[in-house]
Amino acid sequence: MATASNPKFTRTIVWHYLKYDRDNPFIFFSAVMAFLGIAAGVMVMMLAIGITNGIQKEFKERLFVMNYPLTVVSYADGVDSKTVKKIKEKFPELILSPYYTTQVISKNDNSIQGSMVYGVDFQQEAAINSVFAKVKTTGQSQSKYRMIIGDGLSLEMGAKVGEKLILYFSEQQAVGFGTMPLQKRFFIDGVFDSGLQAYDKAIIYTTHKAFHSLLKRDPDKYDGVHIHSEKPMKMLEKIREILPEDTGIEGWWQQNGNFFIAMEMEKKVYFLVLLFIILIASLNIISSLLMTVMSRRSEIALMQTLGATRREIRAIFYKLGLIIGSIGIGMGVILGLIGMWLLKTFDIISLPEDVYGSAKVPIDLPFSDFSMIIIGTSIIIMLSALYPAKKAASTDPLNILRNE
Repeated sequence: MATASNPKFTRTIVWHYLKYDRDNPFIFFSAVMAFLGIAAGVMVMMLAIGITNGIQKEFKERLFVMNYPLTVVSYADGVDSKTVKKIKEKFPELILSPYYTTQVISKNDNSIQGSMVYGVDFQQEAAINSVFAKVKTTGQSQSKYRMIIGDGLSLEMGAKVGEKLILYFSEQQAVGFGTMPLQKRFFIDGVFDSGLQAYDKAIIYTTHKAFHSLLKRDPDKYDGVHIHSEKPMKMLEKIREILPEDTGIEGWWQQNGNFFIAMEMEKKVYFLVLLFIILIASLNIISSLLMTVMSRRSEIALMQTLGATRREIRAIFYKLGLIIGSIGIGMGVILGLIGMWLLKTFDIISLPEDVYGSAKVPIDLPFSDFSMIIIGTSIIIMLSALYPAKKAASTDPLNILRNE
């Protein structure tokens, strides 16, 4: 009589059933299809989730730069310079860039474009904004009426570095017996490229002095303060505690919350839809194992009469399903890694950079998402192998041997 559980006996029969059977070739091909289905499903999930994460990460990096980690805003008549000094003293690790802002209309020849102008200190802005820091200025002008524009606006207006562009402000100036919008010709000192056309067309940077002189802004009060922090979510509440009542603070994730919620929802939907591919592939495992059980009924009955327990019979077919599924997962991971490497290394697919922020397909598959793919697929495979294993263990040897 066999023992309650004989691992060596179980392994021997499992490997025997994994071999190609000339009498029942369809069973073998069914197992191969199940294996390929699992492999394809895992590969597609890795690529789809990786691309979704990559695009999301790319947008985060772009928006993180152009929207800034933290922004101090005023609910009254501006952020006092004393408040800026207080933040610097309390949190010396933070990098601050106070700014003014207003809306303007850019005009050059027959081209007109609405934009947002930010009055900044160029050195402070370069320290906080990596896109701004990469701008190569002409070095020919130290005028307070110089500006840095996006390459999208530069192309739209047909205005190049070294040329001048007229800005029309919403503020009015007296002309004769009436008024007209305030206008000023600015020197284009440089062009930035954020990779997002929406920003490159809409944002202009100029100096603090331009706002002081043209718009009569108070040098001791700013419209807001952009702040760079390595841990903005932790610093937000700490900074809020020392701000006056008429001053608030926002994080970049709050300014773009709906956008990232939508992207997270999209990733979850992708995961669930692609998990159905694995579920469909697992049906091949069930059918393959059931066909194996039906074709091996006499062998199962013979093993039972020779002392094999129901537990061993169940273990044989359960392990058989796990092996097919595990090999499929392993092959899918290998194919997925190869696919990710190919997309990262070669320009196989070109994307519109103004839409996705990158011309290449960005891929980022964190370990947490990779683990979810493996765990989800493994659970489906384990559940798929249960019924065929239970069916094999319930074989009645007396009935089988009597009929066959």
